[in-house]
Amino acid sequence: MALSSPSLFSALNSNTTCSVPKVSNFSSSSSSHFPIRPSNSNHSLSISQSKWRTKVSFFPSFLKKGKDAKTIKEELLEAIAPLDRGAGATPQDQQTVDQIARQLEAVSPIKEPLKSNLLDGKWELIYTTSQSILQTKRPKWLRSVTNYQAINIDTLRAQNMESWPFFNQVTADLTPLNPKKVAVKFDTFKIGGFIPIKAPGRARGELETTYLDEELRVSRGDKGNLFILKMVDPSYRVPV
Repeated sequence: MALSSPSLFSALNSNTTCSVPKVSNFSSSSSSHFPIRPSNSNHSLSISQSKWRTKVSFFPSFLKKGKDAKTIKEELLEAIAPLDRGAGATPQDQQTVDQIARQLEAVSPIKEPLKSNLLDGKWELIYTTSQSILQTKRPKWLRSVTNYQAINIDTLRAQNMESWPFFNQVTADLTPLNPKKVAVKFDTFKIGGFIPIKAPGRARGELETTYLDEELRVSRGDKGNLFILKMVDPSYRVPV
């Protein structure tokens, strides 16, 4: 977590089964009110063609069936696995990940994340496009090994945390803007996790949760950055 951006993560940076209708056969009983066509080969061919046309009309809908969330998640995790949380991503890699993320966002099971307790807890950042968080301008041994973000909706609090080597932290107040998006106002930084520093007034941002389930979260910041996180501790509480 870089100490120069106001976005929530850049803390101070700102089967189908086709059902084919059956062709009805008219009864030849005397009670029928409809005239009975004589059976001949042309009539049989007509019925056969009708059945074929029926099958063809349903086939395109079978092809259009979309992937489910589980399949798309697997593709997304596979795409980001070799990218060192995004630090090793090329522009082509970023485009690929973004496209898969958008597919996943389209099938999010939670339409109003700010009303769901699945958002609560401690999340580990596994991919981002934010260079300030990835710290790509530093030597690799000076970059944080792991970044976490915690959110508690009941208290409208958030917290970003770095692991080794600096253990910096920042907490923030959240203000809902709509069922998916919050405004973020950072209040206190802790250098090394211990030394408190009041955040400047400009340390603000916005964060939108675009996909959420019990395992994975996708968010987008007001500066256009993409964040993909996995749940590591649903019981974690952000300090008030």
